[in-house]
Amino acid sequence: MSYINENQLSQYRNRTKTFSADNIVNLNENVSRDKTKPMIFLSHKHDEFSMLQDVIAFLKQEGVDVYVDWMDNDMPAYTNGATAVRLKNKIKSADKFILVATPDAINSKWCNWELGLGDAAKYIESIALFPINKASQSFRGAEYLRIYPYIDFEDGSNTYKNGRYIPKGYYVKTPIDADTENVLPLKEWLKRK
Repeated sequence: MSYINENQLSQYRNRTKTFSADNIVNLNENVSRDKTKPMIFLSHKHDEFSMLQDVIAFLKQEGVDVYVDWMDNDMPAYTNGATAVRLKNKIKSADKFILVATPDAINSKWCNWELGLGDAAKYIESIALFPINKASQSFRGAEYLRIYPYIDFEDGSNTYKNGRYIPKGYYVKTPIDADTENVLPLKEWLKRK
């Protein structure tokens, strides 16, 4: 699995404003929102705030709405059982589940729990990891992550099996076996229901 570099993402934040609860969409069914835009449940480590801003800016530029739990005014002020129930319902109602996969997030009990819920509710067509390189850290000890689709950047130098070059851009790569991956443009994956 390759990683997207933090510097690649920071360019998106520099082009957009900082996100707050005012411009992050809530997953409440009664809230009016543009239902033509896919809704993403973004699982992440809360203390990785600036990287999260970058990821949100990146995803918003891809034409989706993003749900971030700590920006949801309906979430309990302190983590408790009700928090878990609400998160479970939010994951189910989202169109897609993306885990911002940093080593710190992978070591988080909450992120792993959310990934398990995402696996059950969205697997395999609507779940993806967004692996981000933080100072060359790795997912050692979390090899199970290799079974999930993941978002990756192609620089235009790799080819499909038929020999055609994969155009430069972001893709969702779904592992089929140890040597084969299905490669789908990120925009196309985001729009699939």
